[in-house]
Amino acid sequence: MYSEQRKAEIIQLIEQNGSINVNTLAERFETSRETIRRDLSDLERQGVLKRTHGGAVLETHGAAASSPVEFPVGIRGIQRLEEKNRICRKAASFVREGDTLFVDNSSTLLYLPKYIPADMQITILTNSINFLLEVSKVPHYNWLLICLGGIFKSSNLSVHGSGTLKSAEEYYPSKTFFSCAGISRHNKIADSSLHEIEAKRMMIERAQETFLLADHTKFEKAGQMFLCELSAVNYIVTDPATEESAADLSHLRQAGVNLVVSD
Repeated sequence: MYSEQRKAEIIQLIEQNGSINVNTLAERFETSRETIRRDLSDLERQGVLKRTHGGAVLETHGAAASSPVEFPVGIRGIQRLEEKNRICRKAASFVREGDTLFVDNSSTLLYLPKYIPADMQITILTNSINFLLEVSKVPHYNWLLICLGGIFKSSNLSVHGSGTLKSAEEYYPSKTFFSCAGISRHNKIADSSLHEIEAKRMMIERAQETFLLADHTKFEKAGQMFLCELSAVNYIVTDPATEESAADLSHLRQAGVNLVVSD
């Protein structure tokens, strides 16, 4: 197992349990305790956890017990790796020749580029520097990439502000792909990024079709800020665990949303 995959599973375990033990992890991953200690040290440096004698505990940074912990952008990118890849593979199947796409700055969307054919003629708008860096790893000569202007935010590699809104006003994407912090049973979609939320709303409102990419942990979950009504979404692309873990999804159909489950 690669180090990133192992760390992703460690993060998932610490989210679920609040603490983890070195010996237990070494047995689970069939690796040495020294390797696990290095993984925990790396995650501690990134602000995910706090090392303890024989293990580690979740680093809450003073957050209330009822509040979700928001991990650094580099860590969010490796959380639920398998689910995010499956979701992005399914979402990419909706992209058509000649599309103009808006892609937001969520960690889920970082995996979208590798599932869209590199020779397809498309235009992609984004406020995500992280997304553009991901695209740059492989040549995409037929893709026109447009980075919205604005103030650079180094903590999550994005741009925001009035300049972002002004440049976004010029575009009407055929499809908007975005993620969120939570989808409530009250038909509300919430997000956690105060600086970027206005541009995201604009691209949702202006798109011909909207695609919300959300793994099973986003359902029946609150967020810090209202993003949009559920009725503003045409498709929710999710992983199979959503149907297994969510008690009732009838409110999605009532809001006119098509639930698309990844393979």
